[in-house]
Amino acid sequence: MTILEQNCMTLGATAASPSDAIRLAGELLVKAGRVNPEYVDGMLAREETMSTYLGNGVAIPHGTHDSIIHIKETGISVVQIPGGVEWEEDEIAYLVIGIASSSDGHMEILSNLAEVLEEEEAVQALVNTNDPQVIMDALLAEPTDA
Repeated sequence: MTILEQNCMTLGATAASPSDAIRLAGELLVKAGRVNPEYVDGMLAREETMSTYLGNGVAIPHGTHDSIIHIKETGISVVQIPGGVEWEEDEIAYLVIGIASSSDGHMEILSNLAEVLEEEEAVQALVNTNDPQVIMDALLAEPTDA
């Protein structure tokens, strides 16, 4: 099993707030059996203490340290919001990537995501696609050595 599967993606979603988007991302992880429902509360709590907005139209909500006990298996979820959701003042998120990792593996996940998502054109391609495989291929690609 890979960290991202098609059942952990929602394309063409709408969200009225960051909390709504985080719940969508979290529920995908719950439905896929990656986390217990309580983990979503940890994701919401993390956002209250520090923003998970990365820039470039991407947010990466994840749980607090205390919520790690609710992770069953490492995984990520992707919520594509073509219309965007204002995450911070004047900062719109179009891709919300939920992360669940009970080990330091999340640092590797974040590193891989950061490399893929640092290019604005790459993010736009993921925001505008109707094909979940395009997102999977991009996010699961092996990092390149620069």
